[in-house]
Amino acid sequence: MRTHTPLPSLLLLGSLTLTAACTSATANSSGTPTTGARAGSSPSAVRTVDPSKIKGLRIVNDNSEQSSCPFAASYPDVPGAQAMTAAMKKYVEGLLDGFRESACADGSDSTAGRELNISHQFLVASGDVLGVRLTTQDQTSASDGRSTRTYWYDGKAGAYRTPLGLIADGSRDAFADALKAELKGREGVDEADLNATFSDPGFLASSLGDVSFAADGALRVEFGRGVVGAVAAGSYLVTVPAATVTPWLSAFGKRAQQQTMAPSTSLDLGAASTPTPAVLTHTASGDDDTDCKKVKCMALTFDDGPAAPETATLLTYLAQYNARATFFTVGQNVAAHPELVRAEARAGHEVGNHSWNHPDLTKLTPEQIASQLDRTSAAIKAATGKAPTLFRPPYGAVNSTVRAATSMSPVLWTVDTEDWKYPDATKVAQTVITKAGRNDVVLMHDIHPTSVAAVPEILRTLTARGYHFVTVSHLRATL
Repeated sequence: MRTHTPLPSLLLLGSLTLTAACTSATANSSGTPTTGARAGSSPSAVRTVDPSKIKGLRIVNDNSEQSSCPFAASYPDVPGAQAMTAAMKKYVEGLLDGFRESACADGSDSTAGRELNISHQFLVASGDVLGVRLTTQDQTSASDGRSTRTYWYDGKAGAYRTPLGLIADGSRDAFADALKAELKGREGVDEADLNATFSDPGFLASSLGDVSFAADGALRVEFGRGVVGAVAAGSYLVTVPAATVTPWLSAFGKRAQQQTMAPSTSLDLGAASTPTPAVLTHTASGDDDTDCKKVKCMALTFDDGPAAPETATLLTYLAQYNARATFFTVGQNVAAHPELVRAEARAGHEVGNHSWNHPDLTKLTPEQIASQLDRTSAAIKAATGKAPTLFRPPYGAVNSTVRAATSMSPVLWTVDTEDWKYPDATKVAQTVITKAGRNDVVLMHDIHPTSVAAVPEILRTLTARGYHFVTVSHLRATL
């Protein structure tokens, strides 16, 4: 990836103002491609969870911004649920290590077109029950690579539960029979193979990866591609009505069902009191009157946040030098930490859109692109009262289809610090100090502590050299 464009910054900024009319569309919850799941009955509605209500929540993020090594991963770290967090961490880091080794190590084109994306969704966060779904999109030439896994935590017992833990030990045979009966006759399912699969006593324990409750108490079970049917047929969704499944649930399963149907006002997993990290209360004194035609300007941009506590620390550093920046935020992180996004806007910074969960938008349908961007814009507006006008496409990947799906203006960069690859504060600071120049747009990430730690040296050194730090929109408007 380029570290500095040979074109003048003014030309780059001007070329990125091309947009098209917004397309109204709908897509699935993640905005990413899905398989053709087959449901036996009409799927029950799924209740949404507001993650901003979870005290002490931290979203663990690890993303790249390089088109030759495109990956993005996130999972929640909730106080009190350490064992569940450890299980998610092991799964995510295993996938990331394998992807980096195969796709990122030598920069070759042998895995061109591959992308790894792991996003999260809260199923329930209420009372003493926590449930999370991780959705993995590992695009290969063989299939769409989508898979899902659910993780459960029992606060009463202080224990991590697998999906099968929702079912009582003595009811698992009856539960398995019900699933098998529901799957028989579906397109792509061979009855003989299905019987053989379910006859394996360890099948449910090893293959029951995604189990959750709907708002009406029904149990939703999704079997991944190739688990119970032909690979080409995709995934299979089985919905078991509440009246049928409730007698089969374990004590924890019944609490998880109840907390999904009628959520409590708070989540208590028995963790020690977690103090809420302080958020900067600095308020900008007014509009920025810097004239970039007369003075040296630079636009620092920070992708993938907000992150706690890193973004709050960064806001403090910026305020100390009266510097303004542009934050390209990821929607699922905005939903978790709207208070940080409000603090960004209140301090005079610009808040932009970086998609909901960081997929390569050029690989999505127009409807999925619109979903990714529209959901994120709605979350930003809910936090700040103002919808964003700029977006940064993940990996810098943008084409005519992406531009046509939104009225926002795309923003790339002229200096890439590659801070996601080199977690070294000194190296990041020196990259900016030595390579960035007048009117440059610098790419950094506020999800990395080392990147945030580099900012004071950047601001101190370049301020002494006469630089003013402005938002991308201000830089565009004054050139």
